[in-house]
Amino acid sequence: MKNKVLVGMSGGVDSTVTALLLKKDGYEVEGLYMKLHSKPGYHEVHLARAQKAADFVGMKLHVLDLQDIFNKEVFQPFIDTYAQGKTPNPCALCNRNLKFGEMIKFANTIGADFLATGHYIKTDGKYFYQAEDDTKDQSYFLFYVNKDILPRLLFPLGNRHKNDIKEMAASIEGLESFASQGESSEICFVETTYTDLLKDYVDVDNVGEVLDSDGNVVGEHKGYMHYTIGKRKGFTVKGAHEPHYVLSMNPETNQIVVGKKDELACGRVVLDNLNMFDERKEFDTTVKLRYRTKAVSCHVEIKDNKAYVTLKENVFGVATGQAAVFYDDDKLIGGGWISQV
Repeated sequence: MKNKVLVGMSGGVDSTVTALLLKKDGYEVEGLYMKLHSKPGYHEVHLARAQKAADFVGMKLHVLDLQDIFNKEVFQPFIDTYAQGKTPNPCALCNRNLKFGEMIKFANTIGADFLATGHYIKTDGKYFYQAEDDTKDQSYFLFYVNKDILPRLLFPLGNRHKNDIKEMAASIEGLESFASQGESSEICFVETTYTDLLKDYVDVDNVGEVLDSDGNVVGEHKGYMHYTIGKRKGFTVKGAHEPHYVLSMNPETNQIVVGKKDELACGRVVLDNLNMFDERKEFDTTVKLRYRTKAVSCHVEIKDNKAYVTLKENVFGVATGQAAVFYDDDKLIGGGWISQV
């Protein structure tokens, strides 16, 4: 019998196959279902699925209620960031503080040597690497994980493709239903749109002025929290003959500034709250400024836990509050949070 591994179980096909692969590989496997957000009816369904998966694998399933910590560490910052006119990244915070924070603490209490999840990512114990399946790669959202725990992480799906995982589940009697489940939403606690969620906590629908980049009032919008950098709909611009995009939001005055696409161009960003796996202070690399964007070449200088990033080509629609993640080919070498554009 190999070492003990604690597997994060969501009730989905990825975590189910992860546990099964580790069990077949000879590990002593136990599962953990974490109650994070408090979306009505969510946990009843997913916990039942996780228990079904655990029963099939033949392992114990623990349940950890982390809703209070989730609200403090992930959900409230999500609300606050939008209220500040920025664009949040709750998944990166959740991965650091809960999925690979509270979960590693729990692993210690049961004597687990390793922690495993169904994320599509690779690690060699020192760095993260992009997954074999680049359409499912989740490395961008794991850049903020504490590097000290990397030697204890296992990702059995990192070298596999999602289609193969679903086919594997479909071919195993008793797991067919997992293969046909729908994909989980990008932000698990958002049911429809983020503005529908925000309405329960802050005043989202608050009509305000649209300004051009010279400060002239040119139209009207429905409340600054409806907008993110680069959005081109949902506001009026008098006399406009070509598309206008949101350049910035001012929460204090409930105004948004709009302009033409070339005004969205960004050639330099500053990052704070860095999490680096590489010790270099000045280097050339590539950076992703949003999840579904290509990495662009850049020059990086790190001083006083801030990264000053000069882009080799302009990027459009860069938003403060988002994560910027550095890659050397497929190796993730660190990242931080965009504080200045």
